[in-house]
Amino acid sequence: MIYETAPAKINLTLDTLYKRDDGYHEVEMIMTTVDLNDRLTFESRDDGEIIIDVEHNFVPSDHRNLAYKAAKLMQDKYNIKKGVKVSLEKSIPISAGLAGGSSDAAATFRGLNELWEINESLEVLSELAAEIGSDIAFCIYGKTALCQGRGEQITHLPKPPSAWVVIAKPDIGVSTPEIYGALDLNEKVEVRTQDCLDAIENNNYELLCQSLGNSLEKVTMKLYPEVEKLKNTMKNSGVDAALMSGSGPTIYGFVQKERQAKQVYNALMGCCHDVYIARLLG
Repeated sequence: MIYETAPAKINLTLDTLYKRDDGYHEVEMIMTTVDLNDRLTFESRDDGEIIIDVEHNFVPSDHRNLAYKAAKLMQDKYNIKKGVKVSLEKSIPISAGLAGGSSDAAATFRGLNELWEINESLEVLSELAAEIGSDIAFCIYGKTALCQGRGEQITHLPKPPSAWVVIAKPDIGVSTPEIYGALDLNEKVEVRTQDCLDAIENNNYELLCQSLGNSLEKVTMKLYPEVEKLKNTMKNSGVDAALMSGSGPTIYGFVQKERQAKQVYNALMGCCHDVYIARLLG
């Protein structure tokens, strides 16, 4: 039996550059991990079946699940005759912009690499992961990275400055294709990627707070006004900086002291059910 932890990711920056010929958007984003985790257990089966055991009404347990897709890809790629039972304990909210499904898939690649004694490097697993999802390559490594292309081109970065993170998801789900479909690339949004890189390289918390940016934020807020309302509530509750992660709808805020994090948490509990206090991992 193999155990894996699947941490959530947040976007420190997300810049959409242009529409590619393959229909995807060329992106440049800095992502890092937080200690809000799903947990996965892998048990070998002799019948070749892939079983996803998850007790969550809105998480599929069939071929639509990214962890299932990861297991099937590993099975086919390496001609594995054994099957696996994946027990998935969810803590990361779904459809949240926190890469919960992608992180589960990444944990599945890592877990089965060990369980089935494939023994590939993380680099090879990351290349394989890009076949089924753009964020999974980053989640294979976790930590902090500059991600380019569709998100699968990874440049590793140092750990960001230490901070507490308050994470809040409004009681809605957001479709990533819907948000990208509504994006107008002619409406330029300044995203300070280089400043964010400098902040990480120099362990500069103040510059990190100033350089957070997401070119999808206004798009999501226009379609879902409750996201903007949540961000304003978070800013008014005393965070040093706040930003939407991914295509949303989750908003996160940074503070430096646990006491401040608890104050912000209490202020947000009346706004939505999914509110968490975490630490930056990176």
